[in-house]
Amino acid sequence: MHWGVSVCRNGIPEADVDASAVLRTASMGKVFLLAEVARRLEAAELDPGMVLSAAGMPPVRDSGLWQHFCDVPLTVSAAAVLVASVSDNLATNVLLAQVGLDSVQRMSAALGMPQTRMLDRIRDERTPDDPPGPSVGRAGDLAGFMHLVGTPGGPSDGWRARMQAWLALGVDLSMVASALGLDPLAHATQPPGLRNKTGTDVGIRADAGCLTVRCTTWSYAVIANWETAASDPNGPGMVTAVLAAMRRIGESLWAAANALP
Repeated sequence: MHWGVSVCRNGIPEADVDASAVLRTASMGKVFLLAEVARRLEAAELDPGMVLSAAGMPPVRDSGLWQHFCDVPLTVSAAAVLVASVSDNLATNVLLAQVGLDSVQRMSAALGMPQTRMLDRIRDERTPDDPPGPSVGRAGDLAGFMHLVGTPGGPSDGWRARMQAWLALGVDLSMVASALGLDPLAHATQPPGLRNKTGTDVGIRADAGCLTVRCTTWSYAVIANWETAASDPNGPGMVTAVLAAMRRIGESLWAAANALP
């Protein structure tokens, strides 16, 4: 088991465990796709009402909704909402084809996070010629990114505001955020203003987010990687144990946030 943990208060690290280790993050790299889309929308390089089609895209399973009605086209804005809210794999691949993987990687590098990046589109099957997964990253980078997104100020407010609105719609509160007791389907406008993104795959659980308690911004990233056996990919109770540990981290964060005056 390999953990990467970073918890920050107003951007200053409060606690960390191997926060600089580069770990597998499943689909967490989608946050940089969203950031690049948000940047282009703010720069008027991309039309939010532009209609995207999934026609001709390779089918992709698992997370998302568009795969179940992919004959219906979506706008750029609608696709971004699906990526942020339900980690939609098909919408991810269509947006990625629109903006290009190189641009998404330049975005994370420009933010000072070259080792935390999206590596590939989402695939049902991976061959030896494909990257080993869709993204990798460091907990410290992801906590810093969430602080950047969650803290207004400066010339980047436009894309940050879009990111805040999108990430507030995330429905996966099964990990660190489970400690907050929020309604997964209706928490966007509720305190503490959680914005988060998760990543899930065999042997991987990751959650990064930010919240505000009494004018203090807390950001976090927790990544768990573990080896799996082909006969039992999740291990005996491994996922349950990992989720319980992530919830305990969330409980500690929440207690610390509420202990401040």
